[in-house]
Amino acid sequence: MLVRLLGLTSFFRKVSRMAETTQETAHFMDYWRMIKSRKEVVIAVFLFVVLTGVAVTLSLPKVYMASARIAVRQDDPNIMPFQFKQQQSMMSVYDMYFLRTQFEIIQSHPILYEVIKNLRLQEQFGKMYSDDGSPLSQADAYKILNSSMKVQQYRDTNLIEIRIYRSTRRSDKTAARRDAAHIANEIASVYRDYRMKQNRDETARSVAAIKEAYVAQQKKVEDAETKLETLRKDLKVNVLSGSQPGSASSLENAKLERLEINRIAARKEMLDRQTRLEALRRLQGSDLMYSSAFVVQDPTLITLRQQLTEAETILKRRQDTFGERHPEVLSADSTVKDLRQKIVETLKGQILGLQTDYEITKRDFEAADRDLTEAKTSDIDAHGERYLPFAKAESEIARQRQIRDTLETRMVQETIELELPRTPVDVVDPAEAPEETDPVSPKVPLNVMLSIVMGLMCGVGLVFFIEYVDTSVKTVEDIEQFIGASIIGIIPQKVRPLTDEGNDSPHAEAYRVLRMNMELSKKLSGGNTLCLTSGGAGEGKSLTLFNLACVFAQTGKTILVIDSDMRRPTQHKMFKVPNHHGLADVLLGKMSIDDVIIKGCIPNIDFMPSGKLPPVSHGALNAQHLRDIIGHVRNKYDYVFFDSPPIMGVSDASILSSEVDGVVLVIQHRSYPRAVSGRAKAMIENVGGNLVGVVLNNLNVARDYYYYYNSYYSNYSYGKPKDRRAERAAKAVEAQQQVAGKPGSSGQVTGG
Repeated sequence: MLVRLLGLTSFFRKVSRMAETTQETAHFMDYWRMIKSRKEVVIAVFLFVVLTGVAVTLSLPKVYMASARIAVRQDDPNIMPFQFKQQQSMMSVYDMYFLRTQFEIIQSHPILYEVIKNLRLQEQFGKMYSDDGSPLSQADAYKILNSSMKVQQYRDTNLIEIRIYRSTRRSDKTAARRDAAHIANEIASVYRDYRMKQNRDETARSVAAIKEAYVAQQKKVEDAETKLETLRKDLKVNVLSGSQPGSASSLENAKLERLEINRIAARKEMLDRQTRLEALRRLQGSDLMYSSAFVVQDPTLITLRQQLTEAETILKRRQDTFGERHPEVLSADSTVKDLRQKIVETLKGQILGLQTDYEITKRDFEAADRDLTEAKTSDIDAHGERYLPFAKAESEIARQRQIRDTLETRMVQETIELELPRTPVDVVDPAEAPEETDPVSPKVPLNVMLSIVMGLMCGVGLVFFIEYVDTSVKTVEDIEQFIGASIIGIIPQKVRPLTDEGNDSPHAEAYRVLRMNMELSKKLSGGNTLCLTSGGAGEGKSLTLFNLACVFAQTGKTILVIDSDMRRPTQHKMFKVPNHHGLADVLLGKMSIDDVIIKGCIPNIDFMPSGKLPPVSHGALNAQHLRDIIGHVRNKYDYVFFDSPPIMGVSDASILSSEVDGVVLVIQHRSYPRAVSGRAKAMIENVGGNLVGVVLNNLNVARDYYYYYNSYYSNYSYGKPKDRRAERAAKAVEAQQQVAGKPGSSGQVTGG
């Protein structure tokens, strides 16, 4: 990814830079030129990534998956001994975190440890993963099992899917498929048994707690009965024949008891209504909306509150899914508002009813209190206060018996329900062994497609990265922008001396265009001494000079070629003459100029070899000697060409550049960094040299030609080349002609 980003950054910088220098550049063609120029890199990286991806995919072990689906139901609330089952069901609330909690329980240690124990997975995993085949520890087996399972929910259902993945890395296909199904089914079975046992244990604990409370309550009833009998004897209260134990015996006591009971009942009813009324009045806003059902045990209100909770949950889900203005959201919101309005209206009625009930019970209590007071006053002389403790004791024993009977009823009910079958988990779809031809991984088509995409991305990204780090001269714009010189010639690749290629060489036209541009150059007006140099070694200046001299000679001009590169001379090889004597002998005063010039090596071309300069005599080429040589040969030849050494690091080239009429800088395409060519140009100008122009050498026409001139020459045909080599040379000539004829190219025009 980093390579791709660097490549894209480089591309956009290049496109931006080229857009500033020329408006003829096609931005899409920048992409295409980069990719086409390095198509071997793209193809190599593409094939490497694709083959690697395919090889890795085919070498990966197959992974099989088996899944079991279970339906999970929410448990009832814990037993509440003083409420009926119907009230418990009405007050149960949906728990949105229930299924998520069950996911974690299924993957918990108790469940998986039981699965490991039942299927003996410690021994099985030990044979597969242990070096010596010994059983694994329970913790290690748990890690392996937990990493190979996945639990997920089916949306908007209470179904949970348990997936088990088994690899064939350490087992065969049959065992992997079989184990996946067995483990998935065992996990579902263990989880189901766990939930059933958990439910039974909770119910059993609740029944035991109720039984203990019942025994304790029975003891309280017995103590109350004993206390009542003792009190009756102490107070000498008579009882009616055949009456139940603990009832008053006298008419007076029966009357007082009845009045006291009525007063107590009235007071209890009044306090109950008062408490509920005050509780409702204290509640405000949402507290009144959601807590009123617990204050007023009204089934209608409880039902409305449950409906409101469900409606608000649906509204929240639709808001998260569809947004605020969706019709379904608006419909759900309307339902919530209607339910709230119904609850408010119901509460108003409840409050008004409680207010009325409270006032009635208050009057009843006040009346009962007055009756009791009057009865006590009238009976105080006769009986005093003997029957009041007895009546209270009878009331207490009745209350204790009622509590005991309630506990006994609930104990019997829960004991019966404990024996009923209850299944909070159902296995909907048991896991089955997958087919041998149906592994879930690796996905060969997907991996191959990804390898193809990644191969192309990596190949193109690497090309962009190479373009980013490549600072050599790649385009005409690079020369014009970074070097600040004009192009006077473009030479294609694979050029040989024209004497070897023959008169009909397809490359000769490129040199003819270069010759014409030099002849018509304003910078060389009236001059006939030229020096060809370069920034570094191996950029092709010697071959360029030789072929340029040949095309000049073909026009009838007399040419003198002087090989002034005395450290690495090459001209004598192309002229096919010995290099025993030459310029070095003239500089050392051993021979005269005319004696070292070889006449007629090629028609109209004379040649002065470099000769052999002793190591101690380096620096013999100085400005005075060079002026003498130029003055001697200038008027004898139409043109005198000096083959100069590279100007960087060799003083001879600087001297030559300062004394000749014109200097041609040869730059090899995609060879040296632009900074080298830029410094070479600066050095020529610093010594006072007249830079005629730049020759871009060794251009790969097949790759780079269309980058420059795709639009202009897309339908142009140059003659009838005999082969691909001739066709590429023709394209180079066309490119050179177009460059030479561009505005701002120092006045050069095309020719040939």
